[in-house]
Amino acid sequence: MTMATEEKPRVVDRARQTTVGRSIFRSPSRSTPRDRAASHWSSFLLHLYPVKVRRKEITFRYSWYLGVISAVLFASLVASGIYLMFFYVPSPASAYADIQSLQTEVTFGQYIRNVHRWSAHLMVFAVAAHMAKVFYRGAYKPPREFNWVIGVVLLVLTLLMSFTGYLLPWDQLAYWAVTVGSEMAGYVPFVGEQVRELLLGGPTVGEGTLLRFYVLHVAVLPVSIVVLLMFHIWRWRKDAMLDLPKEEPDA
Repeated sequence: MTMATEEKPRVVDRARQTTVGRSIFRSPSRSTPRDRAASHWSSFLLHLYPVKVRRKEITFRYSWYLGVISAVLFASLVASGIYLMFFYVPSPASAYADIQSLQTEVTFGQYIRNVHRWSAHLMVFAVAAHMAKVFYRGAYKPPREFNWVIGVVLLVLTLLMSFTGYLLPWDQLAYWAVTVGSEMAGYVPFVGEQVRELLLGGPTVGEGTLLRFYVLHVAVLPVSIVVLLMFHIWRWRKDAMLDLPKEEPDA
């Protein structure tokens, strides 16, 4: 047991001394605030955390890493989505046939599409669970109320990503699901009809709808999520230091 315990630090130390290890962990942990800040700025992984943070907040049991999981799933969606774009044309005449060809003729097409679909489902769950965890722990309270609003917007954008992607296969299930969803949007007070026409690009689901959903799904919504996610992480790092109790040890 002792030999295994001693061997583990040696393996970690050897890994940190490799070229890749030195590029990731450029400075060891320091005890003074100045040294900790210097180590923070020189290490990308540590830079994701605030300079000061409660020790328990970096444990899996406290955060479940739901924010990190959501970001990883989003990266998976971007990567798989770019691959799928090479084999898809947003036209009613070819959209359904492209999906069928993707599943039966394209190398790894069925696998990549399933990765994309399940990543989308899991991201909705992870973001919703992350918001529920933040609400349960009261992390939406001052001084973090603005970042909470950004998180709510990110949740809405995530749902819109799933909704716009639902139409792209252009099958009966997608057609009628978007038809029902657009009818529900039409009942929004004062601006319902305008929102419905903006979504559909016409009186019913058609070619204009498919093109609009495609542009929203592959350009507008992903870029918006990236921008807000960067601001969300930056704001989290800034807000994390504002209410640290002095009696609780820092990491």
